[in-house]
Amino acid sequence: MPLGNTPTAYGAVTKTFHWLTALGIFLALPLGYFANDLAHAIENPEIATTDAQVARAALLFSLHKTIGLTVFFVALARILWALTQTKPGLLNGDTVLESRLAEVVHWLLYGSLVAVPLSGWAHHASTTGFAPIWWPFGQSLPFVPKDESVAQITATLHFVLQWVLVGALALHIAGALKHHVIDQDATLRRMLPGHTPAQPTAKQPGHGLPLLGALAVWALVLIGANSLGWFKVDSTEQAPAQALASVESDWTVENGTLQITVVQMGSEVTGSFADWTADISYEAEAENPKGDVTVTVSIPSLTLGSVTDQAMGPEYFNAEAHPTATFKAEIIEAEGLIAEGTLTIKDQSVPVEMPFELAIEGDTATATGSLTVDRRAFNIGGEATDSLAASVDIRFELTATRD
Repeated sequence: MPLGNTPTAYGAVTKTFHWLTALGIFLALPLGYFANDLAHAIENPEIATTDAQVARAALLFSLHKTIGLTVFFVALARILWALTQTKPGLLNGDTVLESRLAEVVHWLLYGSLVAVPLSGWAHHASTTGFAPIWWPFGQSLPFVPKDESVAQITATLHFVLQWVLVGALALHIAGALKHHVIDQDATLRRMLPGHTPAQPTAKQPGHGLPLLGALAVWALVLIGANSLGWFKVDSTEQAPAQALASVESDWTVENGTLQITVVQMGSEVTGSFADWTADISYEAEAENPKGDVTVTVSIPSLTLGSVTDQAMGPEYFNAEAHPTATFKAEIIEAEGLIAEGTLTIKDQSVPVEMPFELAIEGDTATATGSLTVDRRAFNIGGEATDSLAASVDIRFELTATRD
């Protein structure tokens, strides 16, 4: 069997690309379905889930994503190869409607094999997830920001386009079986192992109208999904029942960030709290303690990527019963500055020390610091497992002005 195509038969390379793509699709689709179904249960804070279920969902999603990207790159290679090859003509090119429909389906398949995994990759890159792609090239994608709105749009796009792929695939299979069983021609056999040439009809459909037909299908599907409101971005924010009251302080925080990083299934997931207050007093010339700080954090204001809802649930922060966390500490100068005090989450108080750096220019101060805590000390998330590490990193940055 020759490697390249001829006017009457497909070559070994084209056939290999075809069946590798088919294998990838038939693996990725069910993996994505079962992973998504399991993820809905995990993300529902009202449903208790086990570490084993989280691990299973992460495994399925990682498999789905990795196989999906493999399909993407195989499809690109297949398209590049096809551009260098003669395409064997259709055996029923003289049947106007059927042959043109077959070409539309082929365009839909080629386009979907690029668009579906690419939209899934963009969704993965734009959200903070817990199921990594199994490859050494990182989890981000150029020009795709970590943004919840982008994540929602790309997720919807991936969902909608996958059904175009499924529909085109079903028509493609039905057409191949029709040729094999009813027409009893060599259309299907030409793509099976071995060398099976078959003479195409003299009349063949052009590429222009079928391509326009495929573009029309994609446009109608996307317009229909948009009219149903599927692309509407859910702008509802994690809003606490009541915003934290402002505090009177010697130093007023003008801006800053408070972040946590957890390790789930070996991947870092970073989130931030939108609502927190700091009551700070500090005098550089004073003896130890040089001041004190009280930080109050609104737990429901946390965004933690795709696992935000799970984090709010009873097994984790239990935000409904424990809506705030507090950090009370004295500022001590030892080998650098240290905030030494107590961190309280879910009514569990744990002694902690947070080293930090401080720079003061006039009446403006900037500070950064971090510490690592064991979430188990606060009854968050149960025992450490492969699905969720025990250590949690807490980091802050702020700019404050002296009142």
